[in-house]
This record gives sequence, structure tokens and C-alpha cells, in this order.
Amino acid sequence: MRVMPVRALLQTPCQRTGGLGGAVVARRPGVRPRRPRACRPPRKRGAGRAPQAPGTQPPDVSRCEMRHTATLRWMDNDVLRQTPLFSNLDDAATDSLRAQMTDSRLKRTEVLFHEGDSGDRLYVVMEGKMKLGRSSSDGRENLLAVLGPGQMFGELSLFDPGPRSTTATAVTDCRLASLGHTDLQRWLSERPDVARGLLFQLAHRLRRTNEVVADLVFSDVPGRVAKALLDLSTRFGRKADDGIHVHHDLTQEELAQLVGASRETVNKALADFANRGWLRLEPRSVVLVDVERLERRSR
Repeated sequence: MRVMPVRALLQTPCQRTGGLGGAVVARRPGVRPRRPRACRPPRKRGAGRAPQAPGTQPPDVSRCEMRHTATLRWMDNDVLRQTPLFSNLDDAATDSLRAQMTDSRLKRTEVLFHEGDSGDRLYVVMEGKMKLGRSSSDGRENLLAVLGPGQMFGELSLFDPGPRSTTATAVTDCRLASLGHTDLQRWLSERPDVARGLLFQLAHRLRRTNEVVADLVFSDVPGRVAKALLDLSTRFGRKADDGIHVHHDLTQEELAQLVGASRETVNKALADFANRGWLRLEPRSVVLVDVERLERRSR
């Protein structure tokens, strides 16, 4: 039986053999031998780096945040340019007006303001969907509009200081940008392009109201359903090989409120369209298969 000295028992395998796998490391005179990698002590985390000052962030993190902030600003400006208020402004004016706006977030089904509330702010939808509705004295509700990114609401309070005429509710999680009456009045006096954009928005709102009144008088429920689906597809539709996917996020009751009919009547019209092969129903969305037939039915 071979007995090893105590000194050899305290050495690592590399120290006993002189290297890895029993290989002997050659030594040159006057040169300190390099310890094999397997026998080196593990390096402490962060060793060899300059100490970080308290309260500061590494350069990589700050650069990443700067890129993220620049991307969000570019995306916000791209959304804002879809609104008539910002459509005629250059980059510098858009950045200046955007800096005066206040951001807010809403959860799904959260109410921003109720019908009859006082308010003097204009809102622009940056992310998500909002709905504007009114309620009758007996509890019935009517959905006036469903708004997506790039659309604004609440502009009537800037010219008419009366109470809010609708209730604004989040259909999905939303991010909004708002502008107060004082800030907007200064822009209206200094930039005629902003005033022209607001006039365009008000004219579009009036034209839309006239179309809704005419549809309620002259069109039947299936025709109004077809027109509502086509209108939603222009803002929330995504073209695919099997049709236009419209993810509207509305319940059956909300869709009926948008059309101005009972839920049973609207469901009957949707089922008829599906049986004809004009569309395909999915949860809180619809796929428009035959757009041409729907357009003819909406007239």
C-alpha cells in the first residue's frame, strides 16, 4: 500500500502533477511559472472594473434608455400626426406642442369622465381604444363612437365651456395625451394651422352626425350593421389572405349600442351575414370575407 506524504495530500492535482492531465509545466530560469487555468482561484464578480459612483447608472443602461425614449417620442409624433390638430405642423412645432401635453393611462372599463362633468381638456388616444356614449333617463345607453390611436375627443369643451356631452370609457387599456384650454388657446392664436386642424375635426364630427341621423331614418338594422363593420375595418382592420381581420374589442351589447338597435336584432343580422359567407365571427372580432357584398348591403 502506497502512503502519500501529508504535503502531497494538501496540494491540488495540478500542483502535484505540475499541470493538467499530469503534464509537467516547463519552467524557464528567472520566470515565474503561470498557474494552470483549472487551478486558478475564481475571479470575483466586478473585479478589475472601476468603482461605480453611488446613484449613477452604467453607460450601457443610460444609452439604452435614451434609445427607448427616442423611439417612444418618434412613435408618439407619428400617432399625433394622424390627428387634424398636428397634421400640418413641422417636427419642431410637434415636439413643442407634445411637451405641453400630459399623459395618462386607463385600465379597461375605466371611465375618464362622465356625461355632465365639467372639463376643459382635449384628449388624443395614443394607445388602445376609447368609446364615447350617452345614457337616457331610463338607463338605456347609446354608443356614439369608438376611437383608436390618432383620434381625439373632448375638443367641444375648448369652445363651449358647458358640461361634457358624453361619457368616455376605456374599451381596452389606454394611454392618452391631453392638452389644456390655456395652452391650446395660445397655439390657436400663434399658429393658424392648429386652428384649421380643429375646424376640420369639428366639420368631420358634424358630417358624421348627419350620416348617423340619416342612417337611423332611411337604413334598416342589417344595413347599419354592415356599415358599422366597414367603418371599424378602416381603423382597426388588418388585411390577410382570408379577409380583413377587425379586432374591435366590443361586446355584443356594445356593438348593438353602436348600431342603435337591440342585441337580438344585431346578432340576427350578423348570423345572416355569416351564413351567406360574407364574414366570420370570432370573439370580440370579425373577419370580413366579402367586402363588396357588405358595401352593397350598407347602402
